Amino acid sequence: MSIQQLPVVVIGAGPVGLAAAAHLIERGIEPLVIEAGDRAGAAVREWSHVRLFSTWGEVVDPAAEKLLAPTGWTRPDAAAYPSGGHWAEQYLQPLADALGDRVRYGATVTGVSRAGRDRIVDADREQQPFVVHVALADGREERVLARAVVDASGTWATPSPAGGSGLAALGEEAAADRITYRVPDLKDPAVRARYAGRRTAVIGSGASAFTALAYLADLAKSDDGAGTKGVWILRRGISGSTFGGGDADQLPARGALGLAAKAAVEEGHADAVTGFRTEAIERDGDARLVLVGEDGRRLDAVDEVIVLTGFRPDLSFLNEIRLRLDERLQAPVELAPLIDPNQHSCGTVYPHGHRELSHPEPGVFLVGMKSYGRAPTFLAMTGYEQVRSVAAALAGDLDAADRVELTLPETGVCGGAGLFDATDAPDAQEADGGGCCAPTPRLVQLGAPAAVGAAAEETPAGGCCGS
Repeated sequence: MSIQQLPVVVIGAGPVGLAAAAHLIERGIEPLVIEAGDRAGAAVREWSHVRLFSTWGEVVDPAAEKLLAPTGWTRPDAAAYPSGGHWAEQYLQPLADALGDRVRYGATVTGVSRAGRDRIVDADREQQPFVVHVALADGREERVLARAVVDASGTWATPSPAGGSGLAALGEEAAADRITYRVPDLKDPAVRARYAGRRTAVIGSGASAFTALAYLADLAKSDDGAGTKGVWILRRGISGSTFGGGDADQLPARGALGLAAKAAVEEGHADAVTGFRTEAIERDGDARLVLVGEDGRRLDAVDEVIVLTGFRPDLSFLNEIRLRLDERLQAPVELAPLIDPNQHSCGTVYPHGHRELSHPEPGVFLVGMKSYGRAPTFLAMTGYEQVRSVAAALAGDLDAADRVELTLPETGVCGGAGLFDATDAPDAQEADGGGCCAPTPRLVQLGAPAAVGAAAEETPAGGCCGS
C-alpha cells in the first residue's frame, strides 16, 4: 500500500477533530479519528453545564452539516445558545455516529513518529509513513500507519496550575482534595453542597473565572447557599477591561458573563484581591487552605480553591516529530504572532490556515485549541476554517487551501479562551490584554451595586495597566 492510500489520523473526536474528518471525506481522503474517551466530545461533556458564547449557527461546521444531512439531522435553532452538553449530544455525537467506524473510542495516542525514523534521522524521512502508537482501554497496544497526522486533541487535559510562576504552588498537590481546575456544576447536589456556605477562592481572570464567580453569587443568593463567599484572585489589577468587552462584545453572551462577574463583586458576593501571585497553599489548624503570595502576604483561609488559570498543550507524545513552536506560546511559529494575547483579542486574529500551521515535519498539523498553545482566545469557527484549509492542502488543492476567509466577532478584550473550550487567559493577559506592570497588591471592593445588564466600563485599546 502506498503512503497516499493510508488514512489521515485525526487525534481527538471533539468539535475540530470531527470537522477535520468531515472535510477530509469531502476531499476524498479517508480519516481515522482516534479518541481517548468512550464518546464523542469527551472534553466538552466535562463542562456540559456551561453555556457556549456563540449560537448554534456559529458552532456547526459546514462540511459536517453536509455529512449529517443524509441522516435526517436537523440543526437546532441557529439563534439559540447551546450548553456544552447540548453541543455534544445534539451535534458532536450524531456527527461521530455518521462517521461510523472511522472513529475509534477508548484509544489514547501515546506516540507519533516516522516509520523506522526517530527525530534525528534525515535519510528518506519524508518518504516514510507516520507511525502512531495507540494504547487501548483494555490494555492492548496498536501501531497505526498514516499518510498525515492532524492533532486536534485540545488542551483540556492539561490545565495550568495555581502558582504564579507557571509551576504548581508549593503544597498545591497536597491540597488536591480542596482544589478543582474546572468550573463546578452547582446544579449537582453533591457539588453544590461542597461550596454552599463556604468561602471559595477563584484564581483566574477569564471566562471560566467569570462563570465561577457568577455561579457562586447565584448560590449565595439562594435559600441553601447563605454564607457562600467568593474570593477572586487576580495576578494583576482591575482595569476597564478586566470584565471583558461587556455591551461592546459582538458575542453578547460573553459580554453578559463579564458583567455578571462584575455584579458578583459589586454586590459583595465576592472580594477581589489584586496583584497576588500564589506561591504556596498551606493548611491552617482547621485544615482550611491559606494562599501565600510571592510577596509573603497570607490571605484569610478559604474552604475551597477553583483554579482557572488557563490550559497548556500536551506535547509529550509528539516528541519524535519535528515541530517548530514559539518559545512563549508553544504554538506554531508562523501562527504565534497572529494570536499573541498581548496584541490580539479573538476578534482581531488574522485568518489562517495550513501554511501558518505547518511544521518542519510535512504532514503534521496541530489544529483547534492545541494550535494556540497557551494563547487563550480560540473560537470554534477558527478551528473549522483551519481544518478546511488543511484538508484542501492534503488533497493538493493549494488554491483552496490558501483561500482562507473568516470573519470573527470583534470584542474589546477576549479574557477567556473563547467559545469552545471555555478556558482562560494565561498570565500574559491577566488584566488588560497587554499589560506590562503589576499594581500594588490590594483587596478591592467595587462601588455601588449595579445590574448585570449595566454598561461595561470603557475598554482601553491597549497600553500598560489601563486605568
